[in-house]
Amino acid sequence: MHQFFVETGQIEGSTVTILGADVNHIGRVLRMKPGDEIRVSDRSGASCFCAITAITPQQVTAQILRLDEDGTELPMHIILYQGLPKSDKMELIIQKAVELGACEIVPVMMKNCVVKIVDKKVDGKTKRWQLIAESAAKQSKRSLVPAVRNPITFKEFLRETCDSNTVDLTLIAYENERGMDATRQILQNIAPGQTVGLLIGPEGGISPEEMAACDERPEKLKRISLGRRILRTETAGLAALAMLVYQLDR
Repeated sequence: MHQFFVETGQIEGSTVTILGADVNHIGRVLRMKPGDEIRVSDRSGASCFCAITAITPQQVTAQILRLDEDGTELPMHIILYQGLPKSDKMELIIQKAVELGACEIVPVMMKNCVVKIVDKKVDGKTKRWQLIAESAAKQSKRSLVPAVRNPITFKEFLRETCDSNTVDLTLIAYENERGMDATRQILQNIAPGQTVGLLIGPEGGISPEEMAACDERPEKLKRISLGRRILRTETAGLAALAMLVYQLDR
């Protein structure tokens, strides 16, 4: 069943109106017809199963059949703070992180980042990344489209995760951390409804200075291990997210 996202105002009573590029996708690409069923979510995450009632060049209308009471979201809000990688690795990371349940993806400019994004190109990059996130959300039947934010500095990361009340706990995947017992205990202590950050270093890893700054706030930032093998940056975040899914998903 295909997934589509609408604004809250496009749901009136038991009728859903789909506008924009999805209209052409439904009618001409997927060649769907009245009577075909789809899953629709609004920006708040409310989801329902619908039957298409009409397709025109301007809009698609559908009738709500039933609400999706269970949904597809994890019981916690996960923010992936990804050290900015080189090449097109960020696109792969965003796609897979969305599939695994991350609610936000935030690129972080760290000491060992090879890539530097010129200010005038930031908005264009972020818009492309957001489109990738929306496509992955449709494919994986997410109830929300995760937000991809503009890159932040490491200092901004520390302020956001330590000096505000928006993030309850942040996990630092550190290659020199050894032993899974402590990691298992940390994951087991995460409660439903919490906002959990996950920091992944770039290709060069988290620098000693950055790790020292994280270690100064052990109540908010906790080291975790991903095993005895060294993982690439595009693998590490996905491995950590998979561990969270296994431990915490319903």
